[in-house]
Amino acid sequence: MYVNGDYLPEDRATVSVFDRGFLFADAVYEVTSVLDGRLLDFAGHAARLERSLNELGMPMPMDRDALLDVHRRLVDENGIDEGLVYLQVTRGAADRDFAYPDADTPQTVVLFTQAKPGLADNPKAREGIAVVTIPDQRWGRRDIKTVQLLYPSMGKMAAKAEGADDAWMVEDGAVTEGTSNNAYIVRGDTIITRQLGHKILHGITRKAVLRLAREAQMKVEERAFTVDEARGADEAFVTSASSFVMPVVRIDGQPIGDGRPGRVATRLREIYLDEARHTAI
Repeated sequence: MYVNGDYLPEDRATVSVFDRGFLFADAVYEVTSVLDGRLLDFAGHAARLERSLNELGMPMPMDRDALLDVHRRLVDENGIDEGLVYLQVTRGAADRDFAYPDADTPQTVVLFTQAKPGLADNPKAREGIAVVTIPDQRWGRRDIKTVQLLYPSMGKMAAKAEGADDAWMVEDGAVTEGTSNNAYIVRGDTIITRQLGHKILHGITRKAVLRLAREAQMKVEERAFTVDEARGADEAFVTSASSFVMPVVRIDGQPIGDGRPGRVATRLREIYLDEARHTAI
């Protein structure tokens, strides 16, 4: 693991109990997938990290080249062929106070890897997943990738309690996103997904998938869609750094389309993985 400039075994990797990431969730994070020992869309994740930090008034802890070196060393030393690199940056350790500490307080920077064999060949992609809908009760700046993940965790557990895989959050009658992914439906030949703004995370995989969809001459409409629209869609899917493109086949117990992964989601997963492997570093 990487902790504030040091590479340490897991049992020696620690941070202060006064760290603001621990006390206030005053921290941001990124997760970069690894396929064939290489990083997927690292530049996109680094750019979003910088944006999230800027929104919270925090600087980048190191430049992108140095950050890339840390990622690559961890992938190499931990022998990751398929998996993830998790990165978290906090405002640092200081006396517990709601006011931010002095600007010269050292940040806390932690990275670690997770091996995920079969990440690309996930059987769920062939079967599809089921989601339930829940009220979106998160804070208003979901576009900042903070570690405030308690409600999404609660949503994931609510889904499991109903025998589903995940939850889609709903606000004012419209779907915002999944607990850890962006949400899409397909009606006719049109892909529909929520427009960017403060209500959803600006997904790195979302950006790549929509670009690839347009390059493949697929129609894309970025707007809010209702739960009723989703239930009546021809197909549905989600995207994230770790699930890539994942078909959704049931919403609130109701089959979507014929209850099997649709051709659009299946095709997008194929072309995304092809592109991701080709451009990985």
